[in-house]
Amino acid sequence: MGGTMDGTKQQRRGNTRQRIQDVALELFAEQGYEKTSLREIAERLDVTKAALYYHFKTKEEIIVSLFEDLTQPIEELIEWGRRQPHTLETKQEIVRRYGQALAGATPLFRFMQENQATVRELRIGDTFKDRMTGLRDIIIDPDASLTDQVRCISALFTLHAGMFVMRDLEGDPEDKRKAVLEVAIDLVTQAHQGGRTA
Repeated sequence: MGGTMDGTKQQRRGNTRQRIQDVALELFAEQGYEKTSLREIAERLDVTKAALYYHFKTKEEIIVSLFEDLTQPIEELIEWGRRQPHTLETKQEIVRRYGQALAGATPLFRFMQENQATVRELRIGDTFKDRMTGLRDIIIDPDASLTDQVRCISALFTLHAGMFVMRDLEGDPEDKRKAVLEVAIDLVTQAHQGGRTA
């Protein structure tokens, strides 16, 4: 196990707010969002309902806060990307970092996929679309042809597909992650070169 991973886990464990988020997400995954109550979340955490209430008043608040926390790295990535020159290196770096940010948020995306009605109700999807648009604008050149625009958008969707579709493919998770990243980087590279392959 890498030392850094354990560190982050440890840090998350020590933080009550984040422990609540993690446990809530586990329960939502096991028995569904609708069927899970705040009381059950408190019981699994072994805290009083009042202690849970101090941090979150409703299940909705837990999901919205989780979404904001886990997508914060994507927000930061967009901010960073906007300040960079429109070079191929920048685009490749954005794809790399976006892949990492998504990996960290996989349980949340699974929740979004399985609870689409809730996601619509809480308007989480809208924020996510805005972030996707922000990223797209950074990796697509202003004068890119339609084909190259599609390549760039496909690069982002390749990373998304990597989280779900690739689970069904045989192979080591790390190898699959690398393969997904390679394809996404290939797409932005081709788009950058105007479809010419090096």
